[in-house]
Amino acid sequence: MNRAEPVMAVIMALCSIGLMVKSAELPVGWIPDEGPGGGAFPFWLGAGMLVCCIWTFVKWLRGRSPYSGSDKPYMDRQTLMLFVTAAGSLTVMIGLIHFIGVYFAVPALLVFYVRFVGRHSWWLTAALAAATPVVTFFFFEIALRITLPKGHTEPMFYPLYDMFL
Repeated sequence: MNRAEPVMAVIMALCSIGLMVKSAELPVGWIPDEGPGGGAFPFWLGAGMLVCCIWTFVKWLRGRSPYSGSDKPYMDRQTLMLFVTAAGSLTVMIGLIHFIGVYFAVPALLVFYVRFVGRHSWWLTAALAAATPVVTFFFFEIALRITLPKGHTEPMFYPLYDMFL
């Protein structure tokens, strides 16, 4: 853990910088009468990640991180299995976006992760799986006018566009 923390902080900082540089090819500020520029969300997400990476590295340098003096392995078997589960489920979700769109792929991931990995109740699982796409739709599609991929489900959204846009 002692070596993994600063190595991961540096790798993630480089990824953050790459994200910021690439997203700065598009406008990253507010465009009058349109909303945020195409690169705004990824740029500012990358900036926030970079700040967190720098903070993690500084904490490690000062020895104030809980892992800075640890001799534990970076990943034990249980942690590796959790990582594989998370990465695998995210990969499946991203693959599903092409076919069923964001508004159905995200709830599918939430059902899997909240109910089967997190072992939460069906009530909580259903509430999150139902509320998340509704909130996401109104935030991105209506408020910000940023269209998210809908795959083959796009015709289902035409009546909503007629009502709100």
